Amino acid sequence: MIHQYKLGGYNIVLDVCSGGVHVVDDVAYDIISMFETETREDILAAMKEKYVGGDGITEADIEECYDDVVSLKDSGKLFAPDTFEPMAGHLKAKTSGVIKALCLHIAHTCNLNCSYCFASQGKYHGERAVMSFEVGKQALDFLIANSGSRRNLEVDFFGGEPLVNFQVVKDLVAYARSIEKEHNKNFRFTLTTNGLLIDEDVIEFCNKECHNVVLSLDGRKEIHDRFRVDYAGNGSWDRIVPKFQQLVEARGGQGYYMRGTFTHANPDFLKDIQVMLDLGFNELSMEPVVAAPDDPSALTEEDKAIVMEQYEKLAMLMLDKDKEGKPFTFYHYMIDLTGGPCIYKRISGCGSGTEYMAVTPWGDLYPCHQFVGEEKFKLGDVWKGVNNTEIQNEFLECNVYARPECRDCWARLYCSGGCAANAYHATGSVKGVYKYGCDLFRKRMECAIMVAIARQLGE
Repeated sequence: MIHQYKLGGYNIVLDVCSGGVHVVDDVAYDIISMFETETREDILAAMKEKYVGGDGITEADIEECYDDVVSLKDSGKLFAPDTFEPMAGHLKAKTSGVIKALCLHIAHTCNLNCSYCFASQGKYHGERAVMSFEVGKQALDFLIANSGSRRNLEVDFFGGEPLVNFQVVKDLVAYARSIEKEHNKNFRFTLTTNGLLIDEDVIEFCNKECHNVVLSLDGRKEIHDRFRVDYAGNGSWDRIVPKFQQLVEARGGQGYYMRGTFTHANPDFLKDIQVMLDLGFNELSMEPVVAAPDDPSALTEEDKAIVMEQYEKLAMLMLDKDKEGKPFTFYHYMIDLTGGPCIYKRISGCGSGTEYMAVTPWGDLYPCHQFVGEEKFKLGDVWKGVNNTEIQNEFLECNVYARPECRDCWARLYCSGGCAANAYHATGSVKGVYKYGCDLFRKRMECAIMVAIARQLGE
């Protein structure tokens, strides 16, 4: 399968199954577009009529270009066949039972009352609670016991707001450090916070123990304070921005990223990106809200065209900032054209419910944080392990080939079938397809690949 598009002054040709990315001239671009449906004679005739005489192009040049396309096909770099489907289920089954990461819901409560919160203001449609040290300790023991030969283990402290239970966070990290060497493991911790409770103690702890810190900021003050308010209805922007700046400076501008959400209120999210840059933040993410269609914050079809344009403008802004010597990272544009994820990851996806699980304050296991509170997705608990094998098998069977809609999508080996939680909430099935999200993902990938090309070519 081939995907062709023009962006940023480049003619870009993606060969889906080989992973080949080609930047070509106009002649090659047109030849490739006709290659599988027209004869050699018809293609050459059309190209000669269109191009000979312009820019000094000769008939011999066109014939040579056609032969180059044939050579690329013969070498497996264009029109490569899809040979991955037979291995899809086999690859994922090989890692079944090996867990590499846990999301610890250290607090099912929050000191903010964000109206668009998928977690129902941290309660996950249940009771407010905080995780005890004993439950967290058992979760870490469960992870070690089920991690097989994996050495690097990931633990995310999540909520709600984890810092309302900060002492337990610190105690659990100390426990993990006390046992990791005897088990030949290396724990890497991430903390996600809204920032209200950041102080010197938090900053010192994060710098010492956290591989990454995720900071929630929606960009412009008026946008952020529209949704991210406390229980008195007061915005949080003025209180958290100085704390975020202090934490990022103390980390040397590394090991963090700002995570914002854009909604129907700000499909023009590039303005929010620019505000974050002006505040001194360079590791950025802006995620589209996933909400019920009747939710006032939900993105609409009318918003989609605006968002698509914003993604393109963001790509150009990144290249402009590169030239200024002020580069920044956008999470969704992080792509490696020379390597990237292995084919296992490209086929199998994120590993929710199999390699990755979420743990509630009571020790219950769920496939990921976005399924917590959906009782039918409860997998088991950290004492007895997984006993809901029917649901786990459903996630085990999730791969890019389990979704018929993905078969004809050029981006399938970049998204790996997409997010199971988004699919479920949009369609009622973890094997469904969240079509709106697919449209945005494809645009992001086109932009990300273009940025990577420009950077690789030094332009």
